[in-house]
Amino acid sequence: MRDTRESRLLLVLLIAIAFALITVDIRGGEDSPVDGARQAAATVFGPIENGVSSAVDPIGNAVTAVRESGDRHDRLARLERENAALKAELGSDDRSRSRLAQLDKLLSVSGKGQYGIKGAQVIAIGAAQGFSWTITIDAGANDGIQRDMTVLNGDGLVGRVTTVGPNTATVLLASDPDFTVGTRMEGSDELGFASGQGDRPLRVELLNGKAEIKKGDRLVTFGSQADKPFVPGVPVGVVSRVDPSGGDLTRTLYVTPYVGFSKLDVVGVVVQAPKKDPRDTVLPKKPEPTPTPTVTVTVTPSAPADGLNQQEQ
Repeated sequence: MRDTRESRLLLVLLIAIAFALITVDIRGGEDSPVDGARQAAATVFGPIENGVSSAVDPIGNAVTAVRESGDRHDRLARLERENAALKAELGSDDRSRSRLAQLDKLLSVSGKGQYGIKGAQVIAIGAAQGFSWTITIDAGANDGIQRDMTVLNGDGLVGRVTTVGPNTATVLLASDPDFTVGTRMEGSDELGFASGQGDRPLRVELLNGKAEIKKGDRLVTFGSQADKPFVPGVPVGVVSRVDPSGGDLTRTLYVTPYVGFSKLDVVGVVVQAPKKDPRDTVLPKKPEPTPTPTVTVTVTPSAPADGLNQQEQ
């Protein structure tokens, strides 16, 4: 249609009619005179609108999904980071609880033995000097640590300090083959010398070849002159095997140490020896023996046979 004066007048007229119909429809409300026409139009064009809407909705949803995918990715990444941080925090809490438990046991041992200790953490384990069984701790000369000091933990004897730096020190473990410590048997006071055997039990040579020793007996450190390298009374281990004496001057024992040398973490260096020998007071309580159940058998005499009853009659 060309843009003529007549076409412009027709367009204005149609617009005026449309506004008039809208006004009448609004004022008529539910009784609007054009309600029938509107319903008829809805009947004709409604299915077409639904079809167009059904065709267009997936596209709109896809566009929305693309637009929101970045937000979801950011939220997922944030949640993953939060979960990782939470797991790390929980792991840290577990480790903290473990260290607190170790520290409590260490303080209990030092209190019973009246040992003045400097707490330290194991920061390395391995062959610091050749193939020796050693650990490195995060305490050194600046913390008052000196060579030939006793090292223990909440279970018992760990070893002795061999090398000292400003902020670290090397400890020779009691399991090392070059390690030797004087020992005393609980109760009997039999003396001996314990030597390390790597991952095997400690070997103890008792000075008395006729000493009465049995499996389950316990040992503590005897102590050294001037308390270096060993203070007295530190738990060493439990007798696991006793070799026959065979008339020898000494007697050989094998002792399972209290300390697990492969899982050391919190230790204490004895920087002040006790004023008197704690003897056996630092040893842990002995486990309660398991009671053996007693079985009582009651014998009930049987009734006499019928034949015997007839002969008696």
